[in-house]
Amino acid sequence: MSITIWNSTHRFRSLCRLQRIRGQMMTSQAGAEILVEKVGNAGVITLNRPKALNALNMNMIRLMYPQLKKWETDKETDIVIVKGAGGKAFCAGGDIIAVTEAGKRGDALAKNFFREEYILNNTIGTYQKPYVALIDGITMGGGVGLSVHGRFRVATEKTLFAMPETAIGLFPDVGGGYFLPRLQGQLGLFLALTGFRLKGRDVQRAGVASHFVESQKIAALEKELVDLKTPSIEDVSRVLDSYQKRSSLDAEKPFVLEQHIDLIDKLFQSNSVEGIVHNLKTDGSPFAQKQAETLAKMSPTSLKITFKQLQAGGAMSLQEVLVMEYRLSQACMVKGSDFYEGVRAVLVDKDHSPKWSPSTLKEVSEQSVEDCFSSLGDRDLKL
Repeated sequence: MSITIWNSTHRFRSLCRLQRIRGQMMTSQAGAEILVEKVGNAGVITLNRPKALNALNMNMIRLMYPQLKKWETDKETDIVIVKGAGGKAFCAGGDIIAVTEAGKRGDALAKNFFREEYILNNTIGTYQKPYVALIDGITMGGGVGLSVHGRFRVATEKTLFAMPETAIGLFPDVGGGYFLPRLQGQLGLFLALTGFRLKGRDVQRAGVASHFVESQKIAALEKELVDLKTPSIEDVSRVLDSYQKRSSLDAEKPFVLEQHIDLIDKLFQSNSVEGIVHNLKTDGSPFAQKQAETLAKMSPTSLKITFKQLQAGGAMSLQEVLVMEYRLSQACMVKGSDFYEGVRAVLVDKDHSPKWSPSTLKEVSEQSVEDCFSSLGDRDLKL
């Protein structure tokens, strides 16, 4: 072998080895909780806390955000795909037990978690390259924030969507004030106040997911997306549309809320939460009675904050909504006890018997709700 050929071969092998090492470093640097891969010209992020249903913690946020920013300007990255490990969940929410524990201690995590999570949500909402979230499993709270603001959200029959925050003394954050009022009619307000769960194809029918693809086709879909060469938004759309057309599972089943959608629009059209509750109780239908019973279990403060949040958010940009929601998050951490009590009752002790304070809608003053929306001055979220 000539020295020239040997040098070329040696350099090529060294380059291949270096690329392998870099690939391994990207994954290992990301730690076990987030797996980062570069597959061709695709950046693939896997949420990797399957035992915790891929619940989003601070470490994951701090790994995901810079990676997305890097890929956004990287000429060799054309598309980003985000998915969850374990087969059960995309992401079941934020790690709010850690957040409430930090709040009790006066730890900075109570401020930083929401701040950095919302900055990540905004990055996804303004992403300059095709962003595809494969929400093949439980997708709630913080998991919705990692998907719903992206250009493409692919649901499967295993998808379970909900914004259940009013049951834990919080509000549907991560940009809930932006996407929920933009769903059809009063559907977003209904989902926000009641925490109603949508499954499978219904997640797309409601407008939360952009596409529905059968779970068994997701691996093939991902491969086809990864193999695209410098894909445009239209190229990605075409691939997703073609897989959706080949996914006939549950297509014949009507939308779970189809027979109730007119009633939802009528009963949830009100100037106040009290007005909605009155509408539900006077309607008398089994569906209305069930929703009245559900609302009676929720934090009265959370219900009023959520109502005002969605009213305001319908006319705001995503950025304005996230600034508003950061103010609300800090009000829930500092001023109110319901978030701590809700997390205790639902997630820690699991007795599902929260003692809300105030305990009735009537006792929650308009001023106390208004105060939650007040500017934080220098501490306001900056995007």
